[in-house]
Amino acid sequence: MSEEQKRQLNQQLWNIANTLRGKMDADEFRDYILGFIFYKYLSEKMELYANDILKEDKINYLDIPEDEKKGQEYLEAIREESLEKLGYFLKPSELFKQVAKRGNGNGKNLNNFIIEDIQKILINIQNSTMGTNSEEDFDHLFEDMDLNSTKLGKTAEQRNEVIAKVLAHLDKIDFQLQQSEIDVLGDAYEYLIGQFASGAGKTAGEFYTPQQASKILARIVTLGKTRIKSAYDPTAGSGSLILRLDKVCDVLKFYGQERNRTTYNLCRMNMILHGVHFTRFDIKLEDTLEHPQHAKLEAEAVVANPPFSAQWSASPLFMSDDRFSEYGKLAPSSKADFAFIQHMIYNLAENGTMTVVMPHGVLFRGAAEGHIRKYLIEEKNYLDAVIGLPANIFYGTSIPTCILVFKKCREHPDDILFIDASQYYEKVKTQNYLRDEDVDRIVETYAKRISIDKYSYLASLDKVRENDYNLNIPRYVDTFEEEESLDIAAVASELKALETEMKVTDETIAGFCNELNIPTPF
Repeated sequence: MSEEQKRQLNQQLWNIANTLRGKMDADEFRDYILGFIFYKYLSEKMELYANDILKEDKINYLDIPEDEKKGQEYLEAIREESLEKLGYFLKPSELFKQVAKRGNGNGKNLNNFIIEDIQKILINIQNSTMGTNSEEDFDHLFEDMDLNSTKLGKTAEQRNEVIAKVLAHLDKIDFQLQQSEIDVLGDAYEYLIGQFASGAGKTAGEFYTPQQASKILARIVTLGKTRIKSAYDPTAGSGSLILRLDKVCDVLKFYGQERNRTTYNLCRMNMILHGVHFTRFDIKLEDTLEHPQHAKLEAEAVVANPPFSAQWSASPLFMSDDRFSEYGKLAPSSKADFAFIQHMIYNLAENGTMTVVMPHGVLFRGAAEGHIRKYLIEEKNYLDAVIGLPANIFYGTSIPTCILVFKKCREHPDDILFIDASQYYEKVKTQNYLRDEDVDRIVETYAKRISIDKYSYLASLDKVRENDYNLNIPRYVDTFEEEESLDIAAVASELKALETEMKVTDETIAGFCNELNIPTPF
């Protein structure tokens, strides 16, 4: 599929999503449209898989008579294999295309009532996984799709009409799932999540990291690698950030945790839509700092874009928690930034790399944060690089941000690389965007680990000590542009020449005024 075809597909999906615009907020109709796309995906995967099984019998899945004994035998056999391979099961009558046809009168312009059908089908998908290895991955996956919400329509008939219309439009789109080498639907899903994030207001950053920023994090943690045993995102959001790793490197297992149930559901859907088998991801629902759900992971790649300066309990009990105990101090309750960093480092493997987006305050704030920062540099020597990003590139905040790179076994333990990429971006309306060349420049500078005038600086640890472990980037990267010197004599000469010209002009105007017998304007 060409880039133009992808663009057209994305636009089609966004137009369908806008069928619900005006009825509810962006972050609400997001859950419906993404849920319906996910249902269509599961249906098409089910049909493709079942048809492959039925090849030898020379029948199609849709032709199986569900009410006959022979048909039920077929379905039971397919069900067992499907639960093993796909992790769920759908009968032919439950497939998306069949429901879409029924909702639109099988092409006769009649709106048959399908809301109850869809509700039962979504429950059946979840129930089909009970007692299997995929049960946790499908548990309550569709709970945010309230098809009886009055936001879809005041009456059941109105709600049914809207849903039938959305299904009919989606049914016309070919996601090309049979072409396993391309990820059309995964890319389209990412596009939609990004669109919703840009229009969902101040909380959008909680579930989506802009694609270009994700590329930097992913490329740095996978630098020089073609395969990673495990990747971890403690603030997983929609899963977009950690899934970016799979585009540049083979990831054997994904781990993540998310405290918002709606976003947690979106993350699991996103994993499955990107073709990540249910055995390859382990996403948990809970507050990462207060209630971590994974044992010490030793993850080879750790990436995160935590909520900036979030609050947490900072309970004294955490002083006996292995994640924080050795530092001697806890991050303040009003700013959990370093608590996230400590949590991530605890779960980082000895040979791993960690990249995390942070507000600039972590670079220079004092008190407990200054103590932790000094410990990470002086005692542990884990900090590998500090990368300053442009302001206003993350949804929901206009503040400038930075990326911190940590390694437990650093190849260059005697210095820290500072990069100031804050002035390299493109402004589109009210949002700033990193261009491909901006991303490439950051990653290449990090990989080569070089000083570039007014862009990067390789600071010795002694230099950092001299600055009392203050990591504020302007202390290391001098971006000062000397103003062009002013020739006072030349300026004075120009002013005299202008004064002479003005006198001549005034005399000319005065002459015209005398000829016309009118007063002069001066």
